[in-house]
Order: sequence, then C-alpha cells, then structure tokens
Amino acid sequence: MNETGIVTNINGTMAIVKVSKRNSCCESCEKEICDISEDGIETEAINMAGAKIGQKVKLVMKSYTFVKGAILIYIVPILALIAGSILGKTYLPGYFTGTDSDLLAAIGGFLLFFASLIVVKLILSRMEKKTESKSVIESIVEV
Repeated sequence: MNETGIVTNINGTMAIVKVSKRNSCCESCEKEICDISEDGIETEAINMAGAKIGQKVKLVMKSYTFVKGAILIYIVPILALIAGSILGKTYLPGYFTGTDSDLLAAIGGFLLFFASLIVVKLILSRMEKKTESKSVIESIVEV
C-alpha cells in the first residue's frame, strides 16, 4: 500500500505524516460512513528517507501487515463467537441443568467473543510497538 502525505512532526527516527483523505485508499470508500476528517489522518512512520517537517513523502505499508491486522480485528472475534457458542451448547448444560441449551450457547459465544476482543487489543498494542508493523517513508516526493 502506497500513500503520499506531508510530514508534520519528527521524533528521532519516527515521523508523523498527515495523509490526505483524497488519496488512493479513499477512492473506493463510502463517503457517508467514513469517519476520517476531510483534513485526513495522521500516522506514525519510520523516517528512512530522512524527511523534514513540511516535506511531501511517499509512505509504504507492507501488505502482509495490513492483512495480519485485518485478520486479527475481524476473523479472530468471529471464530471465537462460533467456538464459544459450540462449547457453550455442548458443555454448559452439564453445569447448568434446567437451562435452555440455546441460551447457554449464546452466553458461551458472547463470553468468548468479548474475551477475544481483549486478547486482540493486547496483541495490537504489542504490534504497534514493533517497527516491522509500521509504515515506512520510502522517499521524498517534493522538497
């Protein structure tokens, strides 16, 4: 994924880059439901090109990082919901006799779903600290 943006701040080897909403990622976006302001969004990137504040830069994000994040955010909670409902329907009626198994399936599914959201949040916060999951300023487009 390639984007262009303007460097707004530098902190050591990291830079804050403001990416405009009119870039390639936003071309296919639903304009009515998008929560990014018209000014764009700021992201932290590794300043490999040595860009300075105010310069327009080319920002690159590895596609596998994007896919890994999407899987964590969307697929893991859905799988946890399904697994929790199966486990709830199978094992919880033995502990809660006289309770509807469908209700126990729903309870088990939602418990595992919310537990997975906490785990995903912890994993994503660890991923944010790793440099391999950050965007990289590849080159300076305009001086």
